[in-house]
Amino acid sequence: MKFHLISDNIDTIVGMRLAGITGVLVHEDEEVKKALTDAMAREDVAVILMTEKLVKLCPDLVYDLKLNRQRPLIVEIPDRHGNGRTKDSITKYVRDAIGVKI
Repeated sequence: MKFHLISDNIDTIVGMRLAGITGVLVHEDEEVKKALTDAMAREDVAVILMTEKLVKLCPDLVYDLKLNRQRPLIVEIPDRHGNGRTKDSITKYVRDAIGVKI
């Protein structure tokens, strides 16, 4: 089973390629949807890595696939500029998900 990268940044693709992970470079939401659909159809892909920026282009599709498909696993990764999350993003996620402030 393999990893597959869907990225909007060539530097991320080159870095992952050094680790043996293949990927595609996309920028528009239609390109992202096609790349994601193609990767989901591949039998040899176990994990799809996507940059956060691309997940934001089609969040409904990504979260639908995450919730309704067992394989492959879709993982959001930050690009070379870091992540777009705020300092308390995990705390906010827990509070929003279960209504408990920690």
